[in-house]
Amino acid sequence: MAILRKATANWKGTGKEGSGNVSTTSGALTNIPHTFLTRFENEDGKAGTNPEELIAAAHASCFTMKMSFVLNAAGFTANDLECTATVKMDKVDGGNAVVGIHLELKGSVPGIEAERFQACAEEAKTGCPISMLLKSVPITLNASLA
Repeated sequence: MAILRKATANWKGTGKEGSGNVSTTSGALTNIPHTFLTRFENEDGKAGTNPEELIAAAHASCFTMKMSFVLNAAGFTANDLECTATVKMDKVDGGNAVVGIHLELKGSVPGIEAERFQACAEEAKTGCPISMLLKSVPITLNASLA
């Protein structure tokens, strides 16, 4: 059975001077503002969000969950997995495009060797549904044990 998830965004005004908001069915996001400034100029996140930040959150969340499944299948259980996903947007052909995503994973997994942890992380990176969705851009990974 298919799983459907929804978010709704709206925008009023021009691209540069206008503004909008985004909400999710779950209520995790409710009328969170986004503007030209929050997307292209303001990186502190205090004035709202942007699509790239939301992609980063989705990727980090999906990847850590997939990593836990991969570890479980290999006979390990993580005490802690922390992933920071960084989405890179840059100028491409006169416009902007997402040009890469970097996953920075730190894990605490009793009994696992570094090589096995790295192999599990690569498998999770490849098998994570959000990674599969985003496979048109390079996805890099640095995985380390605490």
